[in-house]
Amino acid sequence: MMRLFVAIPLPVDVRAQLATLQSGLSNARWIDGANMHLTMRFIGEVPEPDAREIDSVLSEIVEPAIPIELNGIGYFDRRGSVHSLWVRVKKTDALMHLQSKIERALVNYGLEPEKRKYTPHVTLARVRDTPVERLAPWLEDQGGFFVPEFLATQFVLVETFRGHGAAKYTPISEYDLYQPL
Repeated sequence: MMRLFVAIPLPVDVRAQLATLQSGLSNARWIDGANMHLTMRFIGEVPEPDAREIDSVLSEIVEPAIPIELNGIGYFDRRGSVHSLWVRVKKTDALMHLQSKIERALVNYGLEPEKRKYTPHVTLARVRDTPVERLAPWLEDQGGFFVPEFLATQFVLVETFRGHGAAKYTPISEYDLYQPL
């Protein structure tokens, strides 16, 4: 079995800027810079033959390169307890169109539709059972974070390996987004 997701990789300089946010919270498990990405669709566990078919389906997507802008900080919580801190990715028509094409291609292939509404973001840290109020000062200090627009020229199919420590991500296929003349 292979555990997969589809993502837009981030340029090295963008990951370096994101790393500047990774301090000031003792209970945060910060995401390694090499693992930072913009998830387009989590796939989950699939048999290896399905992974080859998914690769084939994704390779048929033809879309232009898209501008990406990071602006602001957010979090995911359950019942007032934060579990993830992230940087917001500006929701543009181009980004949402690409995400929709990826989702449609995977559903047409036979995967279950994603049940959660897509929230474009880059995860910075995982936190455990932390009340929002406890994170408020950090969120306020970092809230104005901004990375100028950059052009995403590809998306990737990534395999994730879980074990001791942080997950390891390995791109297994890359799909170019064309640059209009």
